[in-house]
Amino acid sequence: MFRALSFGAGLARLCPIRPPRGKSTPSLSPRRCSAPKLLRQDRPLHLARVSTVISPSAPDVYQPPTTGILSYLPSSWVPYGELIRLDKPAGTTYLFLPCLWSTILASTLTPVPAAISSMIGTTALFAAGAVIMRGAGCTVNDYWDRAFDPLVARTKFRPIARGAITPRQTLGFLAGQLSAGACVLFSLPTECIYWGIPSLILVATYPLAKRVTHYPQFVLGLAYSWGALLGFPAMGLSLTDPAILATAGCLYASNVAWTVLYDTIYAHQDVSDDIKAGVKSIAVKHESDTKKIMVGAGVIQLGFLSAAGVLAGCGPTFFVGSVGGAAAGLGWMIYRARLRVASDCWYWFRWCAVAVGGVAIGGGLFTEYLAQRSGLYGNERKEALEA
Repeated sequence: MFRALSFGAGLARLCPIRPPRGKSTPSLSPRRCSAPKLLRQDRPLHLARVSTVISPSAPDVYQPPTTGILSYLPSSWVPYGELIRLDKPAGTTYLFLPCLWSTILASTLTPVPAAISSMIGTTALFAAGAVIMRGAGCTVNDYWDRAFDPLVARTKFRPIARGAITPRQTLGFLAGQLSAGACVLFSLPTECIYWGIPSLILVATYPLAKRVTHYPQFVLGLAYSWGALLGFPAMGLSLTDPAILATAGCLYASNVAWTVLYDTIYAHQDVSDDIKAGVKSIAVKHESDTKKIMVGAGVIQLGFLSAAGVLAGCGPTFFVGSVGGAAAGLGWMIYRARLRVASDCWYWFRWCAVAVGGVAIGGGLFTEYLAQRSGLYGNERKEALEA
């Protein structure tokens, strides 16, 4: 009996009985019952399974932040802090890491390994640029998605979606962000400016990719990986040199593949809502094969990362630390991630930035820089440094 009642309750949820037009009494006719949108025949069957994604229930009313950095801001500033995701630095970290990698790798390629003070100064400029441009990217994203965000539980209370910031105010704020970003860019060598400007096109067009392709993660990778090119001219190595361009290109391609991997995990938080809203992603298109795609992206990432190391003449510390560490971290993450649990996806998304991007790849590159600067691989570069 209990099974019958449970089945009946489930059926009622799937096929609610609605009153006919103009009447307040419900009709018991089964012809009024229709299948849910996700289970209709015009949807591929494998997409229906994504409705099992477990996500924390979102509040029905916006709650101002009471903890964290946003809670210390004046109330009128809070919507702008939310707009640039000031309380969620993982995205900034992902934008900064390719700048860090290219700066360190370029520092090992200069005729004499660059002074650590020079490398830190350049890295600080990139860090400031990452904070500003990541915020600008979020502003552009929320502006384009202002009609979609109210339909997704996780994003329905974003500032523009809930009306805390108007579209006109958004564009004015974006102009200020881009001006600040330009100041950082103009603080770098001239060649960085030439190479940096095209990235703005990718930043502006990425949010639109979610409407026309199931592979917006690739477009995001093209934008978020641009810093992998800029570190070389920032350290005085011109990308017009074929050898430098090949090294930078391999590092860039590695980061594009990595972006596809980690953003696919991120996209799994919203699969059900994305289908309803018509938002496209790899997680929506290939829900049942996501981990296979992640493995493939990881292999491509490690391959291009290794190629960059070979072209740069890196030694064992890079291949053990950066390549080996990244392989171990990615393998562990792909094996452990529960893609049907939204909170788990968010955890691994943040973990990947710190453990794989920062500790493994970044740490391996910095160790390689120290090894070459100290003459661990021989006395030639050490003698050049002392001279």
